[in-house]
Amino acid sequence: MTSSPTATNPTTISPGSNGRELFRAAYENRYTWDSSFSGYKGRCRWQQGDQRAEGSFEVNAQLKAKLEGITDPAVEKAIAAQLWEVTIHRVRRSFEQTHGENSFSIGDSDAVGLEIIVGGKGAGDRYRIANNVVTMVHRHIHGTVVTIFTKSTTDTGAGYLSHTYTSLYSDPATGEAKGPENQFSDDFVTLPGSHYWVLEKRVISTADGADNQTFEFLDLEPLG
Repeated sequence: MTSSPTATNPTTISPGSNGRELFRAAYENRYTWDSSFSGYKGRCRWQQGDQRAEGSFEVNAQLKAKLEGITDPAVEKAIAAQLWEVTIHRVRRSFEQTHGENSFSIGDSDAVGLEIIVGGKGAGDRYRIANNVVTMVHRHIHGTVVTIFTKSTTDTGAGYLSHTYTSLYSDPATGEAKGPENQFSDDFVTLPGSHYWVLEKRVISTADGADNQTFEFLDLEPLG
């Protein structure tokens, strides 16, 4: 079910050549929900050290989340943020919708994968791909650079989901980190009676372990 993408890219690909179709293949290999997805609901549980909270949630067909029963606003915000992160990455957009104004050229190759250098509207962004998986993302978002390394993936049979990965935010001008690197471990399940995959558990940890958080989504069932 889970695997680690390895860099086994063709040696015939030369730096500077067009990487559009290689990147398109990896982009289209991501797991997304189709337009028939009606939403889902369940219980949510959060833990950080000795602190715990539990409530219920619903994600509707428009992928908007609603939480109930969480009394701490900061915890409610944290859970809502995880649901938003999940749903925003399940939205199905065509390659041309997302990257139609970008160009892609081949860079170097290393243990992470083949470098894809973006030009056009997304100039300054970079990716790495290996075996049809986007193994590294380096993107400029709202004045910040986010760098994500995917360590292992979950194969759904209809595209891959990132299972373990790291995320780091940094200053685009200086490269200085804006906070610690976060490590993620995501576990997914299919909704009962459907073929849709949803997040069941997410653990977010840092190197020092001080701010480790666990988010669980339980008793899941589809809406509609």
